[in-house]
Amino acid sequence: NSVFIVISALLNVRDAAAAQHRTVAKTWIIRFMVRHVKYLLGLRIEVSGWEHLQTEGPYVVISNHQSSLDVLGLMEVLPDRCTTIAKKELVYAGTVGLICWLGGIVFINRKKTSDAKSVMADAAKTMLDEQIRLWVFPEGTRNQKGDLLPFKKGAFHLAVQAQVPIIPVVFSSYNNFYLRKEKQFRSGTIKLKILPKIETKGMTADDVSSLSDKSYSLMRSAFLEISDSVTQSNGPSRH
Repeated sequence: NSVFIVISALLNVRDAAAAQHRTVAKTWIIRFMVRHVKYLLGLRIEVSGWEHLQTEGPYVVISNHQSSLDVLGLMEVLPDRCTTIAKKELVYAGTVGLICWLGGIVFINRKKTSDAKSVMADAAKTMLDEQIRLWVFPEGTRNQKGDLLPFKKGAFHLAVQAQVPIIPVVFSSYNNFYLRKEKQFRSGTIKLKILPKIETKGMTADDVSSLSDKSYSLMRSAFLEISDSVTQSNGPSRH
């Protein structure tokens, strides 16, 4: 299969069979493919709070979700041994699915049950067994309305079940350079703010709602702050 041959070359593995083994260490495949796209788009990414990612062991990263451009910021700060969660259907999406599988992305079966706690149980076990970090978008869908959507509980069930910290990462609003409905795009700046970790040790399912509310409040405040600073530096958005 030519797809496997190409990926084998990219991975610089000893033989084609080795390329068929998925590992989170190979997330660099995805990073290699997208990290330099920002230059083509004329985007600058500014990061603050790097020190908060210097945490040992597994943890859950949560961030707001505005568009596919999030991948550019994600790849700027993606910690070692960190991958994302994706719906299981993506694994069947041809070459993209294959690359995601090889890169160690953790797939969840959202159709199996509507209960967030149950959906995340396998992901929590994978996180601890493989000693990896997982990146989750708790809004659950893309949102470019200038604010954060209410958080879904899955990411917080995941962190509590695994008893690992949560590290919030906030992307500033894209509205100053990207208007999706109007199909308008220009150069601009994306600010990423990494917030201090939130511990979950000793928490239970009963604490998930308050944990979610606390995370939302911290991230929304940071989002409004850095989005305002980007507006001042980039100029007013176009409406």
